Amino acid sequence: MSTAPLHNADATIDWADVRAQFPALHQEIHGHPLAYLDNAASSQMPQRVIDRIVRYQSHEHSNIHRGVHHLSQIATDAFEDARRRVQRFINADSEHECVFVRGTTEAINTVMNGWGRKFMGEGDVVVLSHLEHHSNIVPWQMLRDQKGIELRIIPVLDDGTLDFDAYLELLDERVKLVGLIHVSNAIGTINDVRKFADAAHAVGAKILIDGAQSTPHMPVDVQALGADFFGFSAHKLCGASGAGVFWAKAELLDAMDPFMGGGSMIRSVSFEETTYAAAPEKFEAGTPAIMPVIALGEAIAFLEEIGLDNIAAREAELLAYAESKLRPLEFVRILGPDASRRAAVLSMVIDGAHPHDVGTILDNAGVAIRAGHHCAQPTMKRFGVPATARASMAFYNDESDVDALVAALHDVKEIFG
Repeated sequence: MSTAPLHNADATIDWADVRAQFPALHQEIHGHPLAYLDNAASSQMPQRVIDRIVRYQSHEHSNIHRGVHHLSQIATDAFEDARRRVQRFINADSEHECVFVRGTTEAINTVMNGWGRKFMGEGDVVVLSHLEHHSNIVPWQMLRDQKGIELRIIPVLDDGTLDFDAYLELLDERVKLVGLIHVSNAIGTINDVRKFADAAHAVGAKILIDGAQSTPHMPVDVQALGADFFGFSAHKLCGASGAGVFWAKAELLDAMDPFMGGGSMIRSVSFEETTYAAAPEKFEAGTPAIMPVIALGEAIAFLEEIGLDNIAAREAELLAYAESKLRPLEFVRILGPDASRRAAVLSMVIDGAHPHDVGTILDNAGVAIRAGHHCAQPTMKRFGVPATARASMAFYNDESDVDALVAALHDVKEIFG
C-alpha cells in the first residue's frame, strides 16, 4: 500500500468551506484566533456530526438490540448502520468482523486477553517496534509477566524509520504475533505495514496493526495491508470519544475468547454453563457506547465525501508548507523521517526550551499543540529527549495555522534565547 499521496488535493474541493464546518476552529484563545494543531491527540468535530449527536440524544435515545419499541429500533438501526459504514471504510470482508470497543487501547487489550492468553504460553514471542504507543506495549508486558512470553523489539534507525533487516533477524518459529503501529503518533513515521505483515506470515505469525493515526489521514484497507487484527479510535476521526473499532479476521474472532462477560454477548446462560453469541456480539458485553458509535458512522460518511485520498494529499501540502517555514530555523529540530515517509506531524525540539514551556507559550498565542512524551517513552528515549513539542495537522487546518505556529516559535526563541 502506498504511503504517499499519488496526486495533489482535488482542486474542486473548497478547503475553506470544509474548515468552516468545524465550529471549534472559529474562536479566539487568549485574544488570538485558535490554531488547533493537536489533531494526533483528538480531532475536532464537524457540525453535521454534532447535529447527529444532538438528534440522537434529543429524539432517538434508547437502548439497542433487545427493545421492540420504536425508539429502540431506530437506535439499533443507526448503530448497525455505523457498523456497515466501518466495514466499507476499512474494506473488511464482513460487517460481523467489526467489533465496537472504546478505542484502540481496548482493541489491543482485546487481542491480548482474548487471543494472547488463549494461544500463547511460556517461550512464545511477541515482536513490537520501538515506535509503539504505550497501549501496544503495556498489555504485552502484562502477558509476559503472567505467562512467560518473550518480547522482542524492532529498532528504529536515526532517520525515524524501522530497521527492516533487523526485524527479519527477530523472526523465527517462536514468534506468534507482531504488533506494529501504522503511523507513529510521536514522530509521524508511516510504516510499510504490508512488508512487515508478509514477513510475519512467512514464519506463521499473526500481525496486529495499531491504526489510530492512519485511519483519519489516509485510505486504509485491512485486507491490502495484510492485517490479522486492527484497531482505531473515533475521537481521532472527527467523532466522539468513547468509541472505537476492533477488527479481526472472522476465523480469529471465532477462535478467540471474549474479553468481558455480561449481557448481549450470550446465546444462553444458566448456572451450569454459558454459550456465547457469535462475533461481533461475543465481544460487545453490556450496553455499548451507542451515541459515540452513531457519531462515528456520521464522521466516516463525512470523511468519505471529502475522500481519504484528498485528505492525505491536502495534509501532505500542509506538511510541505510547514517544513518550508520551519526547516530554516536553526533553533528548531524536527524528529522523524523525511516528509514522504511521515504523516502531518511535526515533533520538535526547541533549543534551550522545555516542551512544556513551549506548549504554554504557544497556547498564549492561541496555538494548540501537544507537549510531552506522547505515550511513547521508548521512542523519546531512543532519540535522547524526555519529550517533544508536537504539532499535528488535519485536512481542516490551513496555512494560517502554520504561520501562527512559526510566529509563536519565534516568541519562544525570544524568551529562551
